[in-house]
Amino acid sequence: MTTDRRNFLKKTILGTGVLAAGLSTRANEVNHASPAETNRTTTKSRFNMSGYAAPKLDKVRIGFIGLGNRGPGAVERMSNIEGVEIVALCDIQSERVDKCQAILEKHGLPKARSYSGTKEIWKEMCQSVDLDLIYITTPWAWHTPMAVYAMESGKHAVSEVPAAKTIDECWQLVETSERTRKHFMMLENCCYDFFELLTLNMARQGYFGEIIHGEGAYIHDLLEGNFSKSKYSDMWRLKENYREGNIYPTHGLGPICQIMNINRGDQMDFLTSVSSKDFQMSAKASEMASTDNFYSEFVGKQFRGNMNTTTIRTIKGRTIMVQHDVTSPRPYSRIHLISGTKGMASKWPEPARISNGHGWLTEIEMKAVKEKYTPEIVTRIGEMAKRIGGHGGMDFMMDWRLIDCLRNGLPLDENVYDAALWSSIAPLSEKSVTNRSNSVDIPDFTNGNWKTNAPVELTLKGGGTTEVRNAIKSKA
Repeated sequence: MTTDRRNFLKKTILGTGVLAAGLSTRANEVNHASPAETNRTTTKSRFNMSGYAAPKLDKVRIGFIGLGNRGPGAVERMSNIEGVEIVALCDIQSERVDKCQAILEKHGLPKARSYSGTKEIWKEMCQSVDLDLIYITTPWAWHTPMAVYAMESGKHAVSEVPAAKTIDECWQLVETSERTRKHFMMLENCCYDFFELLTLNMARQGYFGEIIHGEGAYIHDLLEGNFSKSKYSDMWRLKENYREGNIYPTHGLGPICQIMNINRGDQMDFLTSVSSKDFQMSAKASEMASTDNFYSEFVGKQFRGNMNTTTIRTIKGRTIMVQHDVTSPRPYSRIHLISGTKGMASKWPEPARISNGHGWLTEIEMKAVKEKYTPEIVTRIGEMAKRIGGHGGMDFMMDWRLIDCLRNGLPLDENVYDAALWSSIAPLSEKSVTNRSNSVDIPDFTNGNWKTNAPVELTLKGGGTTEVRNAIKSKA
């Protein structure tokens, strides 16, 4: 039976079907999103990418696009993994390509082909026949177009978060991956942090009982960074904050979804979202413009509110809270809270803690839990990951796992449906916020396959053959 998987109801409309008086012009524009985002013509699922194992690759030949903030770190990490050949480097600025060529030279690796100079040069790279994987670390607006083009060119693709900015783009990723049978993975590194992996394994072993509720966040004071002239080209990161809602949900959301088996036994049903007003960004723009005319274009712009809180209910009755605040002067937090019928875990504020009653486990009890439930991926490469780096090692663990899956013909831990669903929370939360926090239905990107998809394992079962380059095997 063909499932109308895009014709989900727009619960953003008030009960009478008429917008309430007084909504801003900006809200009205959001409500009148293109039919492509809400009621596109449906197509039957071509192929289920969940659990799909692409043919093994003895060597994974990679081309990188975007070598500014995140790109050099990715090149450095991949330079440490056996079975990887860095074939091509692409950035509009040639000096960035040169910087990454120096990384390869440092590791004694061959020079990669360079692509730079024009905004479309990345397409030439994607068309190369000697590439297996396109690794995208560009500004957000390029993630979906580049990933779709890469898959259409016969390559697997991965991108930094978020994978997409609109519901339309989420569907483009899903349909292209299904049609081409090429993997697309969003590089959600927080799924590979040590405590998140520990709690995932504990949940798999039933430690928390039935999972009831989860919380995640991206609370990170980026006010100065977002207004930096040098950090983000064309001030693109600051301009993203013209959008309302939770525009960067996946760091806190991804690990919670894996623990709850979202897309693999449960599915999101609907969300509601509310934002505070903007207390700082508009004022910051005026402050900066008073001494530097460069910032005058940002004066009077309507920025997103400081704090957004989005709540999600799943079809099986679980709840998730996700927060976003990148302007308030607060300590960094992703929250990572899991609550079940037998216990709970929480990471922020630190230290990470676990409870199975009214109090927290003691230090000795925590040590015993870690010894019992630390997953094999951490015991195998965790210490090496910490030494190589990338947000304490989770970036390296993510890249290592990606390569190991591709080389051993294993399904990826995060597939295109996860990328689409987790990214969709941004535009859907925007719709809710601009309609006085009315609920919004969340589309099922799996076309009903969530009911039978197997949960992600994130273990080394069937894999684990990839080594760390030049590492002592006993430590790798």
